[in-house]
Amino acid sequence: MIGVEIGSQRLQALLGKPEHARGLIIFAHGSGSGRLSPRNTYVAERLREAGFATLLLDLLTPQEERDRRNVFDVALLAQRLAAATQWAESDPQTRELPVGYFGSSTGAAAALIAAALPDSRVGAIVSRGGRPDLAGAMADVRAPTLLIVGGLDTGVIELNRSALTRLAGEKELVIVPGAGHLFEEPGALDQVVSHAQRWFATHLAEPSPGMLN
Repeated sequence: MIGVEIGSQRLQALLGKPEHARGLIIFAHGSGSGRLSPRNTYVAERLREAGFATLLLDLLTPQEERDRRNVFDVALLAQRLAAATQWAESDPQTRELPVGYFGSSTGAAAALIAAALPDSRVGAIVSRGGRPDLAGAMADVRAPTLLIVGGLDTGVIELNRSALTRLAGEKELVIVPGAGHLFEEPGALDQVVSHAQRWFATHLAEPSPGMLN
């Protein structure tokens, strides 16, 4: 893992790249979380074991995080995620790699908003305990999208079911039995990893519709 800075805000990020990486997964963290999130760090480690490079980044500066309104500003978070994607597409270490998003909580909404941009080239999206209902224009998301929700996270399950009907591209909803919103139960996060590996392995091997335009 190496530290990098992204954009004019000098957003702090951690890049991990295994040898012969077959794609880059950019993490969009949820409200109040960042590049050191223990759950996303674990998921990133497992994705690297499966051959994917990972970019864990703070979507806000420390000063911006002090204003709680920024934490829930999914449009701002999506803007920062899009900037990180542009960085990855131009940096010599990552520019040859197809890009996927892994979003959690409000970060999942940011991932969908960024993926809906006309020039987006993201190839696949995975949402863990996400709030896709906050994204708005989901019909414009062309990347295959996997929604993963804990079986005990009843309110979020319904929000994800509703969002699934509004996604226009390839999509799937997976409910992990006995898991809560944070997937802290034994084995729950491993199931998230398994589904995420499957989704990225399938869809980052193919050009996304946005890459064909």
